[in-house]
Amino acid sequence: MWRIYLLLYCSCCATVVSAAEDIWLLVDTSALKIEVKKGEKTLETLDGIAIGQGGAGFKHHRGDNVTPFGDYRIGWVGEQSAFKKFFGLTYPSVDDAGKALEQGLINRVTYNSIVYAHKHNQVPPQNTPLGGRIGIHGLGRADEKIHKMMNWTHGCIALTNSQIDHLSHWIDKGTMVRIK
Repeated sequence: MWRIYLLLYCSCCATVVSAAEDIWLLVDTSALKIEVKKGEKTLETLDGIAIGQGGAGFKHHRGDNVTPFGDYRIGWVGEQSAFKKFFGLTYPSVDDAGKALEQGLINRVTYNSIVYAHKHNQVPPQNTPLGGRIGIHGLGRADEKIHKMMNWTHGCIALTNSQIDHLSHWIDKGTMVRIK
């Protein structure tokens, strides 16, 4: 299969990264699945994902165990993660920051730093009151039986180790991820 790659410049680490052109992920938190998409066409579906213990929606604060709704990009890839592989998302988004500022959950300085990061194609601050280090990851040494029984993460999207290995062939830094 031929793949076309789009080269992107990552200003946060001054490197060029690639993402398969037009490939993006749709994370369906109700159906507990990830669809690998090219445009509007679904190329593959990964079922049986786990999300945050607090469900999915707007994250109000670090530690609420909610998987955030919204559009993000993969901002970094952790190959040496305790969860096998970790694809970090560019959470919080500008939309997340705007809602949080309106609700008094973050201050103007934090809002501005999130907006600045997105404007300059950088990973936003990961230590805000809204939390951070939200991503898509495998199980590592975690029990696959528990993974299949319940939503267990602190806000991330978890797959089995074989699923995360398979997904890693489709995605890289820069890939768009929509969580609904």
